[in-house]
Amino acid sequence: MRAIAAVLAVGLCAVGFVETGRAGEANWNQFRGPRGDGSTTAKGLPTKFGEGSPEIVWKTPVTGRAWSSPVVWGDQVWLTNAPEVQNAPKEKPKLDTPIALSAVCLDLNSGKVIHDLKLFEFDTPQFTHATNSYGSPTPFIEEGRVYIHFGAYGTACLDTKTGQKIWERLDLKCDHFRGPGSSPVVHGGLLYLTFDGYDQQYITALNKLTGKSVWKQDRNIDFGTTDGDAKKGYSTPLIIQAGGRELLISPFAAATIAYDPKSGDPVWTVRHGGMNAAGRPLFGNGLLYINSADGPNPLVAVKPDGEGDITKNIAWKTNKSVPKRASQLLVGDLMFMMNDGGVASCLNAMTGVEVWTKRFDDNYWASPLVADGLIYCFSQTGNIPVFKAGREFELVAENKLGDGFNASPAVAGRSLILRSKTHVYRIETPAAK
Repeated sequence: MRAIAAVLAVGLCAVGFVETGRAGEANWNQFRGPRGDGSTTAKGLPTKFGEGSPEIVWKTPVTGRAWSSPVVWGDQVWLTNAPEVQNAPKEKPKLDTPIALSAVCLDLNSGKVIHDLKLFEFDTPQFTHATNSYGSPTPFIEEGRVYIHFGAYGTACLDTKTGQKIWERLDLKCDHFRGPGSSPVVHGGLLYLTFDGYDQQYITALNKLTGKSVWKQDRNIDFGTTDGDAKKGYSTPLIIQAGGRELLISPFAAATIAYDPKSGDPVWTVRHGGMNAAGRPLFGNGLLYINSADGPNPLVAVKPDGEGDITKNIAWKTNKSVPKRASQLLVGDLMFMMNDGGVASCLNAMTGVEVWTKRFDDNYWASPLVADGLIYCFSQTGNIPVFKAGREFELVAENKLGDGFNASPAVAGRSLILRSKTHVYRIETPAAK
């Protein structure tokens, strides 16, 4: 599920590097990292590792079923969790045992569990597809606070030291139908939440200190269908600066809208088709890259200028090997992606023309990571190929770890923080003796 040229630092304070004994990436505060693009400034991340290898600093079991990615602040690693409920029936029966949704905090240095906090319970679940979970949205963390989001099941702000709830919201509803997926974003004192469901589709901003609503905008477009299943979306918005203004870029089914982040007023709309959008947008080279997941052209590049309908600003579009779940990477004028079926590809980011492709024998849902000129991908069976972010494909390493990945990676200092289906790992090259 991207070197963003002009994205604002989302909710970041002035902080030092993570305490791992080595300089590296600043705190990994949200889905896809501090720039929201899957890139890290860290150097010296391990490239070769496996079960039992000296690169495994710790490995902590996390039971349950949740696809949220880890976030890191200081010496804490946070993630959400949910029980092993694979496929709640569509008729929404009342369960004998309520489903509990929780937040887990691990110590970065030891991997020990600091907090395991039950936050919400419900006994009449919405239908959730077997490929999704009740705990798929990734938290957002900042100094002293972590924002935990389970879609319509509840949102809470926690004190990261004590684990106590500062505030919660249980009244923001939609029928996700196949489970929640959009992650929260904090910027300028506001917390942005996305609800593109079967029955209603909207985005809202809360006061991050109190949890009170500041604005709400319904999508208000003609989807071209009455089928709510074709109106769903799972995308996480991105804040950019373009044309001297701040824009909140929010893809959903059929279109993407740019909002004024403070007021929620729509600025422009681009219609690209598709549904079930999950990839996070990218911004660079004067273009906005949007993955609409489905449709005839699921990847489009748009000039984010103007107001109203700017569909005419689409610079290029493609349907070749585009992922439905994972986000892309932008490295200068090259775009890299790994699709669901294991086809890695490189595009010219200015034109959309394919540069190379390489097939891997696996399925990939987790979004890739780029670090120091290398790309890391994570498969559903635990394969982790590492290859160069260049105009020619060059494999650096092939690793095998755990029982597979749906969550995207995080970085802490010079460590990889990886969540498999059953464990969380910290992986780092051992210091020379």
